[in-house]
Amino acid sequence: MPSDTLPAQLFRTGRFTHGVPGQFTVAPDGATVLYLRSRAGDDPRPCLWALDTQSGTERLLADPAELLASRGIDSYATDAAVTKAAFTLDGGLWTADVATGVARRLPVAGTATDARPDPTGRRIGYVRDDEALWLIETDGTDNHAVATPEGPAVAYGRAEHTGATSPSGPRGYWWAPDGEHLLMARTDSTAVQLWYTADPAAPADTPRPLRHAAAGTPQADVTLWLTALDGTRTETRWDRTALPYVTGAGWDAQGPYAVVQSRDQRTVLFLGIDPADGTTSILDERHDKAWVQCVPGLPARLRSGDLVNHADLRNTRHLTLDGTPVTPQGLQLREVLGIDGDEVLFTASGEPTETHLWTYSSTHGLRRLSDEPGVHAGARRGGTLVRIARRADRPGGHAEVVRPNGPAVPIASRAELPVLDVHPTHLVLGERDLRATLHLPSWHRPGEGRLPVLLDPYGGAARQRVTTELDWSTLLSQWFAEQGFAVLVADGRGTPGRGPEWERAVHGDLFGPVLEDQVTALHEAAGHFPDLDLGRVGIRGWSYSGSLAAFAVMHRPDVFHAAVAGAGVTDQRLYGAHWRERFLGHPDEHPERYRRNSLLLAAPRLTRPLLLIHGLCDTNVHPANTLRLSEALLHAGRPHEVLLLPGTGHRAIGGPLTEPLLNHQAEFLRRHLKAS
Repeated sequence: MPSDTLPAQLFRTGRFTHGVPGQFTVAPDGATVLYLRSRAGDDPRPCLWALDTQSGTERLLADPAELLASRGIDSYATDAAVTKAAFTLDGGLWTADVATGVARRLPVAGTATDARPDPTGRRIGYVRDDEALWLIETDGTDNHAVATPEGPAVAYGRAEHTGATSPSGPRGYWWAPDGEHLLMARTDSTAVQLWYTADPAAPADTPRPLRHAAAGTPQADVTLWLTALDGTRTETRWDRTALPYVTGAGWDAQGPYAVVQSRDQRTVLFLGIDPADGTTSILDERHDKAWVQCVPGLPARLRSGDLVNHADLRNTRHLTLDGTPVTPQGLQLREVLGIDGDEVLFTASGEPTETHLWTYSSTHGLRRLSDEPGVHAGARRGGTLVRIARRADRPGGHAEVVRPNGPAVPIASRAELPVLDVHPTHLVLGERDLRATLHLPSWHRPGEGRLPVLLDPYGGAARQRVTTELDWSTLLSQWFAEQGFAVLVADGRGTPGRGPEWERAVHGDLFGPVLEDQVTALHEAAGHFPDLDLGRVGIRGWSYSGSLAAFAVMHRPDVFHAAVAGAGVTDQRLYGAHWRERFLGHPDEHPERYRRNSLLLAAPRLTRPLLLIHGLCDTNVHPANTLRLSEALLHAGRPHEVLLLPGTGHRAIGGPLTEPLLNHQAEFLRRHLKAS
């Protein structure tokens, strides 16, 4: 491995994702496991592999390099028997025969995405040109459209929010078990605002249009249709005015179903769908005064028809079976990974820095399948388990196949080892028992001098930073420590893993409780480590934590003396409605919440150095957020720095600008915090 810096390695390794096996599929007999993995830790093109679980022998089913593709296989799907896999490469549609390893390109026009065989393996569905649902036989014949759009803002086979309950991400169509029908989403975005993104560094390029349903604005109209193979279809009916969001759908042994949600997200219904006429019946109903949490993989049904869901009771998120909790108090349900017959595979946390793998069945009860500290995941079918353990020893973790009455078979990772050693101190701080880690420079010795402090949180609802897993962000915190800082990472209220009350503490106020916990963690850590200099404190972040960093330096200049704010939302009305209204409500109903969380209105408060960074091609947090904040700061006469990144989207770290971008941040913080 070449000797280089961590920022350069983050770019070369795709933030240590290259060479890591993932997206596992277990065959019904447990004899074969499919997965994606690139050939090396610096290879960005994932290949499709098959593992013989008895011999431990790997077979390469599809290699993008051999298939002359410029990109890798991002995802794949199989039939129920795992005899055929389908995937797309450079917009083309491919199949791979699992037994023979023969990959074949099917003759389709346009750009194909989201390819999925029907459960019987006779045909493949795919979305053409991101707007129409098509079917083709696996032998390449009878390629035909099932549904094509009636207008420029209509798409079939795509849905807006179904990733909320699906571990595999958003889906827009679902096969019936017999492969003769589908449940299909139709998304009409006509009423949704049309925004544009453009890169001023490429003035000849046409601006890219983007339908963006911002907070308080009209949303896409999503309907569901029961569809035959010839395109004949029947609409599924429910009160879409009261429940406009479709957050999940599927078709299991009991029939088709949908998960629908009110716009205020305080009501979620699980609907059974009559496949004959599209009428619906309520199978389960959830309400919450803040929001009903969407747990990936739920709701679902066992083979017996029993309902699997979750319940938030006494600050614990329980797994439930027909409404009865089957997990104990204090064990926080994270995700349901799969259901095999009447057995549920899921992850849950007792200690929030660890996530363990569990199963539940009425026959065997509750069983934990992982032992050592780490962040665990897996896949299971027919008694064969793929167990993934992400620990503190290497990025990407370890994967192995565990079969009944047989030795574990490892699945090799080809990820690079980091060029930087990480040696954090794990802390539990303050009355709220805030989980935190402190990263000190490897060259620092206690008592030899005081260090400026850099807070490096995420702090938002979607992500923890403090876990027992070694990931790229932990490595990056240590890198900043090596630049001369004591780097403190703390998870406060709003982050996952601490229970429903902890998550909902940010309802109505995205930043107040989070900032309070960051200040508490800082002061508590300084009480334990006298070398932390509270007269030189900075904070950095990206996305939500970018907003938090700017908010912190504006509202608590007595604590924070400099901030780096990357890709942050500065006017909460500019962000997507489904995510933003979950926490702040509708802006017409709660304008005071949007004012309280606005960085634009807080601009006159800035008295400390602030570096704003944004990618000009960001379609998640539009660059208008940073540009408007800079304008507000100029009007208020508040000096600040702005760094705009041409050709860069929301994920700048891991892209070609990684090393200069991180060096620029470090230089800014050293300059204003007087780091050595």
